[in-house]
Amino acid sequence: MRLGFAYDDVFLEHGHESHPEAPGRLRAIMQHLQATGWMGELTPISFEPAQPEEIAWVHDAEYVEEVAQLSRMGGGHLDFDTEATPRTYEAALAAAGACMAAVRKVLTGYLDAAFCAVRPPGHHALPARGMGFCFFNNAALAAEAALRQGAERVAILDWDAHHGNGTQEIFYHRGDVLYMSIHQAYRLGGGGVFYPGTGTVDELGVDAGLGKTINVPLPAGAGDQDYIEAFEKIFVPAIELHAPDLIIVSAGYDAHHSDPITEMNLSAAVFHRLTSIVKGVAQTTCDGAVVFVLEGGYNRVALARSVEQTLRAMAGEPPADDNDRLPAVLPAYHAAVRRYLDHAIEMHKSRLGL
Repeated sequence: MRLGFAYDDVFLEHGHESHPEAPGRLRAIMQHLQATGWMGELTPISFEPAQPEEIAWVHDAEYVEEVAQLSRMGGGHLDFDTEATPRTYEAALAAAGACMAAVRKVLTGYLDAAFCAVRPPGHHALPARGMGFCFFNNAALAAEAALRQGAERVAILDWDAHHGNGTQEIFYHRGDVLYMSIHQAYRLGGGGVFYPGTGTVDELGVDAGLGKTINVPLPAGAGDQDYIEAFEKIFVPAIELHAPDLIIVSAGYDAHHSDPITEMNLSAAVFHRLTSIVKGVAQTTCDGAVVFVLEGGYNRVALARSVEQTLRAMAGEPPADDNDRLPAVLPAYHAAVRRYLDHAIEMHKSRLGL
């Protein structure tokens, strides 16, 4: 299997180590993949930075220039947690370009599948505004590049712990892109709505996009089996119904139980299982064409190990035994997750005919 891997040191030039979405996230991944020998199994993906007019496929041209100017002036905040630094614009163009190149190489058969280890991440980036550590929407740009390459339909599956509100908004009115997300929606113990506050089960799309948005919002504490069930009962049949030419995974790893800014309860090993499920449905619908795009994940050890589990599944290798033990979840929290998951399964099956 020819498994592509997109990475460049320019991705380290954005941001600073005091921020949760720091360059050290990618350093941890690269060091782990080197130490485990995985870098020797991967095919490097050559790419050029995206052009501003390509970014404008899904973002307003005025916003693209705003990010450029902010970086040229030495940086500044788009919001309280989304900060540009002097080379943010350059890194963001490169990240988008890497993801676009990956889908093109997979669609043409040069690669069987690909993983894009890029930053800054993208799934919160709205058409005219960056937020949530994101500037340009890498997964959305990759999907648009695939469509312009000749794909008729694309599916995006977002397993980051936060809802990808930017990706959803970009494609909410369109029928050619299926957007699916499983995410934390509520704080532990009923402590309020979780960031960014979007992604309810009732957000289904409009116009040509009606039925092409599928959200599975869950309370804190959701675990491995909850995700597996959502994938098998909702996402797999939805993908089969959509019949895409390519699947893109917005692969955030912040649903891991040790992540410092989320409250989900996934093991690193479950990302091997989830990847295997995606790989299986990709083989039956689009000849295995799948591209993973890195989003969040803020415990660096867990992030690196979870990425390895994804790559192992992509390559058809068994999961690594990393002794990742899940903490216990209170029965009340598990019962809440069960209620929300059952509701999502029932709603999507009845509304969309899954």
